[in-house]
This record gives sequence, C-alpha cells and structure tokens, in this order.
Amino acid sequence: MTTLEIKGLTARVAATEDAEPVDILKGVDLTISSGETHAIMGPNGSGKSTLAYVVAGHPKYEVTGGTVTLDGEDVLSMEVDERARAGLFLAMQYPTEVPGVSTANFLRTAATAVRGEAPKLRHWVKEVKEAMADLDFDQAFSERSVNEGFSGGEKKRHEILQLDLLKPKIAVLDETDSGLDVDALRVVSEGVNRYKEEENGGILLITHYTRILNYIKPDKVHVFVGGRIVDSGGAELADTLESEGYEKYLTAATA
Repeated sequence: MTTLEIKGLTARVAATEDAEPVDILKGVDLTISSGETHAIMGPNGSGKSTLAYVVAGHPKYEVTGGTVTLDGEDVLSMEVDERARAGLFLAMQYPTEVPGVSTANFLRTAATAVRGEAPKLRHWVKEVKEAMADLDFDQAFSERSVNEGFSGGEKKRHEILQLDLLKPKIAVLDETDSGLDVDALRVVSEGVNRYKEEENGGILLITHYTRILNYIKPDKVHVFVGGRIVDSGGAELADTLESEGYEKYLTAATA
C-alpha cells in the first residue's frame, strides 16, 4: 500500500526580475492511497495545475509551507528525478517537445532510470510494441522526436504510454482530457484504467469537465477554489458541478 499525503501545502510562483511572487496554493490537504482515484475539479485559475506541478517539483513554484510525503518520505526535499524514481508520475496538460531525442530512446532511458537498470532490449521492444498497440499508437512514432509534430491526441497517448511502461505508484494527470476527441478520450481513459487495475496505482485526476469521469470512475471528487480544496464528495459531486457550476463556491470564497 502506497500513500501520498499532502498537508497544509502552500506555494507561490517564484519571484523574477520582472514580477513579485504570487501566492497560489493556500493550504491544501489531500491523501491518496493505492487503488484510489481522486478527481479535482474547479474553475480556471484556481490552482489545480499548480498543485500538480508543485508535487512534481517544477522550479517555477516555491513551496512556502506544509508537507508532501510518499510513504512517509519527504517529497519536497527530493529533486525532480528522485520523485520519479520514488514512484511519482506527472502527465502534463501541454507535453513538451524534445527535438533530436527519439521517442524510443526517451522511453528506454526513462525506464532505465526508474527501474535502476536497463531493460533487456528484446523484452523491452516487445513491451513497448504491446503498450503502443493497446493505445492505438502507431509504431512509427517510436522513431520520431519526442512529441515533435504530434497532434494533441498523440501527445496524450504518449503520456499514457509512459504511464504504462514506467508503472509509478501515484499518477498525477493534469487535464489529460483537454484537446481529445471522443475516440482518443476513450483510448486514453482505457489506458489509465489499465494502469490502475494492473498496478493498483493511485490517481490524482485534474479536470474541468465530467466527460472523462464517464470513463475513469473517481472514488472521490474534490472542488478546488482559491488555492485550496473547499468541498469533497463521491462521484455524484461531479454531476452536481456539471449542472450547477462553481458559483456557490466562488461566492463563499469572496464573502
């Protein structure tokens, strides 16, 4: 059993030469265990993606308080690569292009870092081919530079391909559904569900819309407004948000 525990987390956009620091997270408390799917929903600008990037260790953000632990280990003291090796995974809303690095080399290098040794080539090739087939991902993409010239759906398939191959303990999925058509959404969701079933992984799913929750069933839904979780409930809470929106939470936050 793995547990990611976030307590009283506060963070801000770090100061630059041109701008003062801006507080974003204002006291986040959240616990995710193996086999659980938690969905975070909230309006634009509420800090949902900031939470994902702070947990992953993005240098743009400065943690000003609180703790993040994975099985009792201090995540915030780890470098980004150490967090990945510890079992944390981030699927980005806007995956980065890496010109000059083939997808095949990128995947094998990542797997080597996480597993602690290079996978045997013959078994690795078979593993990658099977994972790409599961995602309806053309094998030709293995020889292309990472995400370069990929469509939105192809980039998201590549993110879930990494999830499948790296097998993390906890997966943070930042708006994985954005930019996907219906077919791509189904395929990507099936990949996430496979990961949960086969690895008993914990999932933090950040989304604006309920459509992905028709495919990936959450155990808990959290409403994120003003840099913190302001309400939590079961899957039915997502339906309430779909029909009523966030108005009552925004009104309460400014009252």
